[in-house]
Order: sequence, then C-alpha cells, then structure tokens
Amino acid sequence: MSDQIRGIARGDAEVPLSVLDLATVSAGGTAGEALATSTELARRAEAWGYHRFWVAEHHGMPSVASSSPAVLIAHLAASTRTIRVGSGGVMLPNHAPLIIAEQFGTLQALHPGRIDLGLGRAPGTDPATAQALRRGDADRFPQEVADLTAFLDDAFPAGHSYARIKAIPRDPSGRPPIWLLGSSGFSAQLAGILGLPFAFAHHFSAANTEPALELYRTNFRPSEVLDRPYALIGVGAIAADTEREAHRLALTSGLSMLRLRRGTPGPVPTPEEAESFPYSEVEREFLDAWLSNMIQGDGEGVRTGLAELRARTGADELMITTGVYGGANRLRSFELIAQAHKMTE
Repeated sequence: MSDQIRGIARGDAEVPLSVLDLATVSAGGTAGEALATSTELARRAEAWGYHRFWVAEHHGMPSVASSSPAVLIAHLAASTRTIRVGSGGVMLPNHAPLIIAEQFGTLQALHPGRIDLGLGRAPGTDPATAQALRRGDADRFPQEVADLTAFLDDAFPAGHSYARIKAIPRDPSGRPPIWLLGSSGFSAQLAGILGLPFAFAHHFSAANTEPALELYRTNFRPSEVLDRPYALIGVGAIAADTEREAHRLALTSGLSMLRLRRGTPGPVPTPEEAESFPYSEVEREFLDAWLSNMIQGDGEGVRTGLAELRARTGADELMITTGVYGGANRLRSFELIAQAHKMTE
C-alpha cells in the first residue's frame, strides 16, 4: 500500500505536487459552475502531472460546494483516469464509521487503487451547524478511526459487538489508504503512533506546521502501511501572469476568510470588491496575516516560495489550494505552477 501513498515528483519539482480543492463558489456564480470547474481542474491536473486531487468537507459556507466528499469524489474519479482522488478530508465525528467504510469501499471498488481516505476530527463548520450534523464526539476520534479501519479490513476480533457486521462492498485490491489530517499536534501524534501518513493544514495554521511535523516524526512507529513517516502539507498558493494580478486574486481569498471569521460568510468576492473594501485596522491586520501565509506571484515566484517552504519543513509532498475568485483564475494558477516546475514537458 505504500506505493499508493508515496508519489513521484514530476519535472523539476523536488517532491510530488498535489491539489486540494473546495469547489470554490465565486460572487455571481453558482455551485454548479464551481463543481464544473473542479471537474475540469481535476482533468487538467491529471494532464499537468499533479499526483493527487483531494476535496474537503465543509458545511454551511456559501463559498464552498464540497460538502459531500464521497459524492464529489465519485464524479471526479469517473471524470479522470490516473490521478489519485480522495478526501482532505472527511470529518469523521460527523459520520458513523460504518457509513464511511461503505462509501469508500464503493469508491475503491469503482476505481481500484486510486482512492485516498483522509480523515479529520474537526466538524468543518460553525458550532450550530456542527450540532445539527454531529452524531458523535471529537474526543472519540481515535476510537472511531480504529472502528473505521476494522470495518474496512473486516478485522473486528471475535466477540466484539461489531464482529458480525460487514462493510460491503470490499474490493479485492484492498482498502483505500487512510490519512490523518490536522492543524495542531493531536492528529500528528496519533498518525505517528498508528504509522499512518499525515497531512497538515499549513494553509490556515502555519505557526503549528513545524512543531506538528516534528511531533509526527518523533512518534512515528513503522506499520504495515508505512515503514517511515510520510507527511504532506496543504499550502495556499496563487500564481498569475503578473505579481500584481496574483496579489489582487489573493485579496479575494483574504476577504472571503475574513467574512467567514466574522460570521458573515459569502461567495468569494471579486478583486474589485476586495480592493475597495473598507477594512478596519483589526481587519487589515487579519488580512495581512492571512496573506503572509499564502505564496503568491508569477509561476517562477510561486515555485521559489514552494521550494523554500519545502526546505524549511521537510515535507514529503506539497498539496496546493487556491480558493480565489473565478474558475479561470484557479485553472490558470495550477497551469502556471506546473509549467514553472516543467511538469508538463
């Protein structure tokens, strides 16, 4: 299964490059348009040499159309041929482990050897929506990971209350690789102890990246899945034909996040709206901090920024996310990054 985890660096990239997509809905657009862009991006990412394409579970956010990862993954995998497709991630406290085992067992049967199952312990939404969704307690995450794994492997011991329950379908090729996701040290430590691959959300928790990766590596125990640690980090990056245009687009991501934090979420605003928005001093500080963690520039500038981040963190893979205004801008950004790394040659 390790071959399904470790990717191959393409072109001049030092490590595999991958895509994290949220099916971003822009102002004046629709969820259908956003999902169509995600589908086109998956097809092009495959052609450009990206290793995997993940979608994330978020709820109640007008700017995000990826609330149902299993449904979207089925569509994206059917629309592509070779790129790995998966969840970054499924928020496990929102779901019964048996349901996730059945969903991803189905996906694995449909697309053997191409599906990833990334798991998170956060609700992926605000507290009220989490209450409406949640069937369990995030504190039970380690046990629910164990239950999910046992369902996927048909490995509950004799006498266990779930021993006679079968998660069907199960593909003969085996289960999808399980990844643990995190933005702090909890899942990092758990992934290490379980010998699983780990994905860290650097794009919104940059201050915790290096401590979490160190915790993961320090606690890592070889397993049937991995003989040594494998960690990817999610990176906010936007490439455009000019640095000026990249900055204008990055502002749309910043204002969208600011509105989310204020409790007034909406579609991703236009560059014009983001530039003219009357930011308060506190809001400007938030925006500047958000943008400081986003790599932005032309293709070569983003390539340099990614290389510096990789050297600093020692990440085994970089997963790029680009939640900016306009589907065409998202497509162009990933194209420029692939070209800068000579992945398309």
